[in-house]
Amino acid sequence: MSAVLDHHDHAHDDHHDHHAPTGWRRWVFATNHKDIGTLYLLFAFTMLMLGGVLALIIRAELFQPGLQIVNPELFNQLTTMHGVIMVFGAIMPAFVGFANWMIPLQIGAADMAFARMNNFSFWLLIPAGLMVAGSFFMPGGAPAAGWTFYAPLTLQMGPSMDAGIFALHIMGASSIMGSINIIVTILNMRAPGMTLMKMPMFCWTWLITAYLLIAVMPVLAGAITMTLTDRHFGTSFFNPAGGGDPVMFQHIFWFFGHPEVYIMILPAFGIISQVVPAFARKKLFGYASMVYATSSIAILSFIVWAHHMFTTGMPVTGQLFFMYATMLIAVPTAVKIFNWIATMWQGSMTFETPMLFAVGFIFVFTIGGFTGLIPAMAPIDIQLQDTYYIVAHFHYVLVAGSLFAMFSGYYYWAPKWTGVMFSETRGQIHFWWSMIAFNVTFFPMHFLGLAGMPRRYADYPMQFADFNLVASVGAFFFGFAQVYFFLFIVLPAMRGKGEKAPQRPWNDADGAGAEGLEWEVASPAPFHTFETPPKLDATATKVIG
Repeated sequence: MSAVLDHHDHAHDDHHDHHAPTGWRRWVFATNHKDIGTLYLLFAFTMLMLGGVLALIIRAELFQPGLQIVNPELFNQLTTMHGVIMVFGAIMPAFVGFANWMIPLQIGAADMAFARMNNFSFWLLIPAGLMVAGSFFMPGGAPAAGWTFYAPLTLQMGPSMDAGIFALHIMGASSIMGSINIIVTILNMRAPGMTLMKMPMFCWTWLITAYLLIAVMPVLAGAITMTLTDRHFGTSFFNPAGGGDPVMFQHIFWFFGHPEVYIMILPAFGIISQVVPAFARKKLFGYASMVYATSSIAILSFIVWAHHMFTTGMPVTGQLFFMYATMLIAVPTAVKIFNWIATMWQGSMTFETPMLFAVGFIFVFTIGGFTGLIPAMAPIDIQLQDTYYIVAHFHYVLVAGSLFAMFSGYYYWAPKWTGVMFSETRGQIHFWWSMIAFNVTFFPMHFLGLAGMPRRYADYPMQFADFNLVASVGAFFFGFAQVYFFLFIVLPAMRGKGEKAPQRPWNDADGAGAEGLEWEVASPAPFHTFETPPKLDATATKVIG
């Protein structure tokens, strides 16, 4: 029956493809969810490369003791802008790109609910990105207060701080608009027969993430607006000289910042929950428990913020509360890991590139989770606070977490996006190169932190030299792996070079493998899909007419 549908779809879509805008107008005025998804992903990859260059300058400086390349002021600007660009410019927009591409396809919708708002929310990112990148060329250089914008440092920065605050406001508006669009699309535009508990896990994780974004982006906006009025309008929210409290900034920032950590990992969980069952050729183990675990993480993320602040002089009662709450949030995360492992258990697994990245994600993200439980203990955190141990931990979560999941998702869905298969050999080279280089870079940082090396320092004594040398070499290898990915995997696919992708590239001869409505349309996915809502079978994964 699906063959009949495909034939019908083609006839229908070819007719509409003639009306698809061409040239630059197609991209500037894009309202099609697939085009906007592509724009988000290209923007995010550009920012990933920019943030990566800043990271490599940092690692080149730390290659050996002494000041080699940059002065301490520029070093602090680099660490700040690396963090801001990676979090707000690379990871968040990339996941929104995945959401734009996949959510309408997965729920059988014709497009996102608000197509023009979708266009607007993307194009807001361009001036924001330019402002962030251009801050190095402003008087006094880029902001150097750390990506967390702690007062009172932010009150002492030059004009680039104001540009950074403005850029964050614009990016926040973009995130909120994108989130509203995702929520309305998922709640109102599912194909008949697709109940919430039959939705793909990627849609569930994004629905929950979108609510988190709407809840916390205004909190960040409030914190940076108070910083702005402290800087220019005579208020003293965070300025001790006027009776303000710098620690209050930390409370407000981390009330945004900890849910933000989950905003950057929940969509990754969704991608892994799609890829693992496809290559284990089994249903996802414990679907309902995955949904409840994701919701639990989202709710608990609001009550753990001050574990970032154990060294600020918090009362012991407060330390105990945040310590226990942090340990509690590990439980739903562990549920997910067990579910993925149980899905793989006794499955007929194959290890194509998407599955390699998914298994790699589970392995390395689990390390990141365990290294996060250790500083959850307040007494240990007092030793580890602001050392390289913390840098190692959150890179295990955000690079081996968010980024590896994105690579898994790209390799999984790219044949549907581009209509061509990537080279499996090149994909596997990219995986092993990235995996080894990542661990060589960040694993030694745990030991540097345990030995007491503070982060955001441009120089260090001789006893930290060996591990820093290893980490710097690993970082350059990791950076070149991503250049390889773009040149030898993404670019050929964008040019349409490669073997033509079948409609269901990941299914075996018996039809077992990837399930979901996205595999019911042709490869590449036509410009317009599901213009009339599809009729679904009982599992809501196949079209029956």
